[in-house]
Amino acid sequence: MAGSTVGREIERKFLVKDMSWKSEATGVPYRQGYLSLDPDRAVRVRIAGNRATLTIKSRISERERREFEYPIPVADAEEMLKEISLGYQIVKKRYHVKFGSHTWEIDEFEGENSGLIVAEVELSSTDEAIELPQWTGKEVTDDARYLNICLCQLPFSSWNKK
Repeated sequence: MAGSTVGREIERKFLVKDMSWKSEATGVPYRQGYLSLDPDRAVRVRIAGNRATLTIKSRISERERREFEYPIPVADAEEMLKEISLGYQIVKKRYHVKFGSHTWEIDEFEGENSGLIVAEVELSSTDEAIELPQWTGKEVTDDARYLNICLCQLPFSSWNKK
């Protein structure tokens, strides 16, 4: 088994206001859950297509996180999701869309978070300039409700009920 991918994650998130991006994109099904719900030290298990990973993230700042990612057997990930993950599982399709000099990841959520579509772009620095596609709407980078770790505890479907 290969070793970890270690790095820093710097990203910005936006709501998606229309579906014009989707005609050229192919989605991959994702299922993920959390073994730790501490937003400063999150532990996530994810199945993306036919691959699985265990990821540990720690907060450096509001927009920057340290990230350690390890490939694991899909059967192990299935067991972790079934037996030890906390909260709701995140179910979504992830699409990759090239725009300008960046590749955007667009998550179309299903299940408890159905109706939510979020686009994110990874950056090399916190002050890197980006060109926004016309299909991006409101920026939600600094709104913790849109973090997957928060969506598994308070899903999008419950937001209007509070």
